[in-house]
Amino acid sequence: MSQLENKKPVNETAWWQPHLVLFFELSGWIVVPIIAAVYLGRWLDVRYNSEPWLFLVSVGVAFVISMFGIVSKTIKSMNKITEENKKDEHPDGTKKP
Repeated sequence: MSQLENKKPVNETAWWQPHLVLFFELSGWIVVPIIAAVYLGRWLDVRYNSEPWLFLVSVGVAFVISMFGIVSKTIKSMNKITEENKKDEHPDGTKKP
C-alpha cells in the first residue's frame, strides 16, 4: 500500500474532535463567569465594606449567565445534530448506508 492510499482526506476530522470542542465550550461557560464573579465580588465587598452580599450577588448573577450560556449552546448543538441526522436519512426515514 502506498502512502497516498493511506492518507485521509484533508477536510475529514477525527470523530472525537467535535465532541471535545463542545466539552471545552460548555466548560468555558461554567468556569469563566464563576471565576470572574468570585474576584469581582470579593473586590466589591472589600471596596464597599459589604461582605458577603456583593460577593453572593455576583456569584448568583454568574450562575444565571452560566446556565443561560450552557442551555443556549446545548440547544444549538442538538439542532445541529438533528440536521446532520436528517441529511443521512432517505425520504422514507431509513438510514443511508
